[in-house]
Amino acid sequence: MRVTRAQAEENRERVIETAGQLFREKGFDGVGLNDLMQAAGLTRGGFYGQFESKLDLAVQALNRAQRYNLERWRPLAEQPRQEALRNLVGGYLSRYHQQHPEDGCALAALAVDTARQPEALKAAFTDNLRTFLDFVAGLCAGDCEEQRQQQAMAVLSTLVGALVLSRATDDADLARGLRRAASQAALEVGAKN
Repeated sequence: MRVTRAQAEENRERVIETAGQLFREKGFDGVGLNDLMQAAGLTRGGFYGQFESKLDLAVQALNRAQRYNLERWRPLAEQPRQEALRNLVGGYLSRYHQQHPEDGCALAALAVDTARQPEALKAAFTDNLRTFLDFVAGLCAGDCEEQRQQQAMAVLSTLVGALVLSRATDDADLARGLRRAASQAALEVGAKN
């Protein structure tokens, strides 16, 4: 049975969305095409009509996931800088974000995995990292753009590192302590003039 163009596009979007969630939850290599297509409610046969390769899908899914996350944070830019930074840090280092990588920041969920992937995926990761750094810099209190960019690098490195470590440990108290210490450090760095 033939699929209409509109249905094909809807299926493609569903695959990208599903891939973004599964990749953040299990990593790029932890998701096979059969499982991915089944999770999207489709058969494997339609995959290569929509995507050149799994790498092509991974790049698109990473871009979509991070764009979605950035849109979630964008309303913070309407708040005063200190309040916005405090809300970003609190949300990013929340227990929910720690426990639900499939619904969270692709940078934290896929940073380690991306280091072992082809250049095309690293390039997409880098573009998304730069975009998020620019957003975080806009929330920092530095006197000039260069200082705010440096602060953003320190803040985002602290947030991502704490989230990665808190997800990796089986000690809830240690995870909570990592998130709390990172929160304090990120807020101190981001608030400096």
